[in-house]
Amino acid sequence: MSVVNELLRSESDGSLSFGNYKLDTKSKLSDFEHLGDTYKVKTFNEITKLERNGSFVFESVPGTAVNNFKVTEGGVEFKVEGAEDAQITLELEEGSSYDIKVNGKDAGCMKTNMGGKLVLSVEFVDEAPVLVEIAKA
Repeated sequence: MSVVNELLRSESDGSLSFGNYKLDTKSKLSDFEHLGDTYKVKTFNEITKLERNGSFVFESVPGTAVNNFKVTEGGVEFKVEGAEDAQITLELEEGSSYDIKVNGKDAGCMKTNMGGKLVLSVEFVDEAPVLVEIAKA
């Protein structure tokens, strides 16, 4: 797994890959069509942000590379990597509880705030990809 040089791409399994934390200057790609939705990504070493149809979806500080990002009715799953540990914010269902797993290990249950935001931290070892699984409890 590695950075997404084209900033945003559709995968054969219907998921999205996006982000390039190795960029020194902010880069963005707008009006990317994927499964009937329009996406926009902004990314560089300080932040990676994804929007769908003008609404917030994902943000990491500092920037990351996200591969196989898939949202289902039951939650979200993706692989993420970065140069430094990252704080990730996701837009999910407002006031709902979610079970979090990081690399297959239980990271607890979290509840979204009134805006539907869920915030978690991910630690990276040698920029190795981390699998994040978030399932509605």
